[in-house]
Amino acid sequence: MEERRDYSFSQFWKDLDDGYQIYFDYMDIRYLIYKMQKNCYKKEMITEKPKCALQKNEIITLKRVKELFDFMSNFEYKALQ
Repeated sequence: MEERRDYSFSQFWKDLDDGYQIYFDYMDIRYLIYKMQKNCYKKEMITEKPKCALQKNEIITLKRVKELFDFMSNFEYKALQ
């Protein structure tokens, strides 16, 4: 697990670019994010909350990943096989 204070967006982006799948928490919900192709990332909801209006699966751009990054926590990595 990465400590937030030592983890920059540029390192996060490089890890995604290198093929890592990254689990993270956002608004008390666990997600998985990974790169699909250039400027195309998939964000999947891992834990669901009752009556949650958030999308379970979402295709997002790097710009949206940057916007979310400041609110992400508890990073865990999974290498693609």
